[in-house]
Amino acid sequence: MANAMRRIRVEKVVVNIGVGEAGEKLLKAQRVLEMITGQKAIQTISKSTIRDWGIRENMPLGAKVTLRRVRAETFLKRALAVRNNRLPGYSFDPQGNFSFGIQDYTDFEGMKYDPEIGVYGMDVSVVLERPGYRIKRRRVARAHIPPAHRISREQGIEFAKGRYGIEVVES
Repeated sequence: MANAMRRIRVEKVVVNIGVGEAGEKLLKAQRVLEMITGQKAIQTISKSTIRDWGIRENMPLGAKVTLRRVRAETFLKRALAVRNNRLPGYSFDPQGNFSFGIQDYTDFEGMKYDPEIGVYGMDVSVVLERPGYRIKRRRVARAHIPPAHRISREQGIEFAKGRYGIEVVES
């Protein structure tokens, strides 16, 4: 690519397990994330109270891990291998980011079923960006990303096909 500022990269990969309650299940979910990613998992908490579901504000509901740089790349390759390098077209959003689910942590290479843990699936979300996106997040002189510099859905699909060799199945 001629212009280095137009090069698309993986900003981060977020792996999430939603449990729906605190306690033993949440601790097991955190342990699964730490085994798979090699990084410490944190708890996610509810933002509001929903009485019908028995959820209170600030109640722990799940666990997540945010991976960046080399760890994100290596985990993403492993996670896509679990999905046989195939993703449906609806996995990509209008900004080029994509998400997919994994049914069971034992689908990863080298992971064995542990009866103490049980079966846990997870969601994997991948955020793509170009260099220069810092202007959107900095404190001083914050600005918007110009439309020509944003990543479109088609560009995200082409990046994923070229970089990871995935097949996008349109449904």
